[in-house]
Amino acid sequence: MDNYIRLKDTVKHWGLKTGDRIMISSDVKRLLYDCATHGDDTDMNVLIDGIIDLIGPDGTILIPTFNWDFCKGKTFDYYKTPCKTGSIGKAALKRKDFRRTKHPIYSFAIWGKDRDAICAVDHKSSFGADSPFTYCREQNVKNYFIDVECQHSFTFVHYVEEQVGIPYRYLKDFTAPYIDENGVESVRTYSMNVRDLDKDIFVTIYPFEEDFKAAGAARRFQINDIDYKVVEMGKVYPIIAEDAAHNRSRKICEYTGQML
Repeated sequence: MDNYIRLKDTVKHWGLKTGDRIMISSDVKRLLYDCATHGDDTDMNVLIDGIIDLIGPDGTILIPTFNWDFCKGKTFDYYKTPCKTGSIGKAALKRKDFRRTKHPIYSFAIWGKDRDAICAVDHKSSFGADSPFTYCREQNVKNYFIDVECQHSFTFVHYVEEQVGIPYRYLKDFTAPYIDENGVESVRTYSMNVRDLDKDIFVTIYPFEEDFKAAGAARRFQINDIDYKVVEMGKVYPIIAEDAAHNRSRKICEYTGQML
């Protein structure tokens, strides 16, 4: 590639602005391979630092650090339970300028102006009204996707489902040991809106991409032949909510039973 853009400079092409609030969803395997091929940095902290430089102290970054072991009865340790959603989340958890939210299943590493306010909330439901997803909705957080499609990584859809109420999921409690940020161990119960396996239903999430674009809430771009996408979560909420509530276009799911 003749015009290779180095990792530290890629974020300059994201369209970021001072004070932006963003979430990063990613699969960076191809990105890291491309960096290594060009003798470039492969440290995701370079990318994170570049974002921080652009959005400044009034901005906020949310990076998924999800781990589903709590659902299997395994201990959640605030500092030791690993991120299972990618290298950027793993890098963020090692940084002193990021803090982790409290939920043992759907946690986030947070940096920036709103970090402490987000991390102070101890919400029981993964996708509840008091979860970070409401912050994403109210603040119109920009969800950046690095080389991954919404169908596999747009977790915000599940938040919308819980808020509008849908017949093919229900709140299920999970109880397991929990070690908090002060090292105190207890047994806690958290919940997640899970799919009802007894329903005659096939659930799949589609990207709604044309609807999002028509609303001026999404765009795609490429850097070094790597695919990127950004979706403004506050703007797309009503689009997803309308569809989830009535399943009119079947973009949320294929449901062969009686919709409520």
